[in-house]
Amino acid sequence: MQALFWLVDRVISLYIWALILAAVISLLLAFRVLDGRNRIVWSIADFLERVTAPALRPIRRMLPDLGGIDISPLILILLLEALRILLREIAPSLGVYSF
Repeated sequence: MQALFWLVDRVISLYIWALILAAVISLLLAFRVLDGRNRIVWSIADFLERVTAPALRPIRRMLPDLGGIDISPLILILLLEALRILLREIAPSLGVYSF
């Protein structure tokens, strides 16, 4: 059971990093710091978009229009961190003491 909690915690942590990277690359592409025509940059941006878009889409639908500011990654990161805290609170009651 401890291995399962550890794995879920690590997957959530990796997904948070993917959200951060997707937001940073999106900003760098928007300000033309990175060239979107570069194959490597395009591949990385496309991969991160495909990984993060399904989780961000429902949050974007619920948020009001903020004039081009997308705070959905921030909201998702906060929700995922809350889930990590909840897992750490539940684990001791199930007999898992550290993960």
